[in-house]
Amino acid sequence: MPNLEIINENNDYIVVNKMAGLISEKSPFEDCTVETQVLEHLLKRKPKPYVGVIHRLDRVTSGVLIFAKKKSILVEFNDLFSSRKVQKTYLAIVKNKPLKNKETLINFLVKNNLEKRAEIVQSKSKEAMECNLSYQVIGKNDVGYLLEIQPKTGRFHQIRAQLAHIGLPIIGDEKYGSDQEYFPLSICLHAWKLTVQVSDSKEFKTFEAALPKNAFWKNQLIDLSNH
Repeated sequence: MPNLEIINENNDYIVVNKMAGLISEKSPFEDCTVETQVLEHLLKRKPKPYVGVIHRLDRVTSGVLIFAKKKSILVEFNDLFSSRKVQKTYLAIVKNKPLKNKETLINFLVKNNLEKRAEIVQSKSKEAMECNLSYQVIGKNDVGYLLEIQPKTGRFHQIRAQLAHIGLPIIGDEKYGSDQEYFPLSICLHAWKLTVQVSDSKEFKTFEAALPKNAFWKNQLIDLSNH
């Protein structure tokens, strides 16, 4: 089983840096998932630990993932996510140069269950949901352009589909038109930061996941500490 990279842990929750290639929650068809990694970690200290899946990342995506260690904390985080008191910030690398350095994308998205992909359509309907994100170009290297992305909605594959729709498929994402190879079961999409508003207070906590350790993410011409 791959090593579990822990970002933060306390009595209530554990925050990890998910490896691309793993699914988020337990499955009878998978020997190793992030949830089983977390369970194995907690079993070292407690015979019957509670592991609550608060949110998920696609198999091909790496980055910040939070698991609750108590049922009450799962409920609390579910409320934060449903009331949009959580801000997710992603990083993606695309080969093509964006026409604009900064842009907000608003589209309508339909989930194609048969092909397990999202499709952008012209107008809203019973099946089509509005999806909204903003991106800005914050770096460049020999591989491509580094985008910082903040989704305003949480639709299925929305980042991948919306970027591909404007000619910016994420590197390695063959499902959405990338012609550049990356690593198996992985694309250049990283859930970089997750900021939550704690309970009913005005306090915010930000969790940050280190970038994948491969050549695609090296030498980005930007100081990420300023973002």
